Amino acid sequence: MKKGIIGKKLGMTQIFDETGLVIPVTVIEAGPCPVVQKKTVETDGYSAVQLAFGEKREKLVNKPMKGHFAKAGVTPARHLKEFRLDDAESMNAGDVVAVDTFAAGEKVDITGTTKGRGFTGVIKRWNNHRLRMTHGTGPVHRQVGSMGACSSPSRVYKNKKMAGQY
Repeated sequence: MKKGIIGKKLGMTQIFDETGLVIPVTVIEAGPCPVVQKKTVETDGYSAVQLAFGEKREKLVNKPMKGHFAKAGVTPARHLKEFRLDDAESMNAGDVVAVDTFAAGEKVDITGTTKGRGFTGVIKRWNNHRLRMTHGTGPVHRQVGSMGACSSPSRVYKNKKMAGQY
């Protein structure tokens, strides 16, 4: 049976197993997630529920979203996510999905968004080392040393590690 919940990564920690090995674990604040909208096969062509998570100030919510949340009787939230579930008919708008829907030790699939770093250079992005500070290097200490050969390929190879956004 499919289940879904929205959460936020709080950080990392570690635990020890019975043999004394250290296991890194991720700490996630999951739920509570109120159901904002229920989609059915008759009205929308598929069965799903829309869940909300996080707090959002009333001032930052536009009128259409205020109406969307008010229709379900839910306070405005920062995140909205739709989950296609098998038992979506059993849920109604306003119901709350909490962590207790999952059993202890149950395997889960996680989808996430990485932390935005903007446009970064090769040292931060690919862990390249700096070029030498003297002996004619010039003002290119934090750049890529070489893009490749000159006239033989006459191009830069695909997947060359260069500066950019990641």
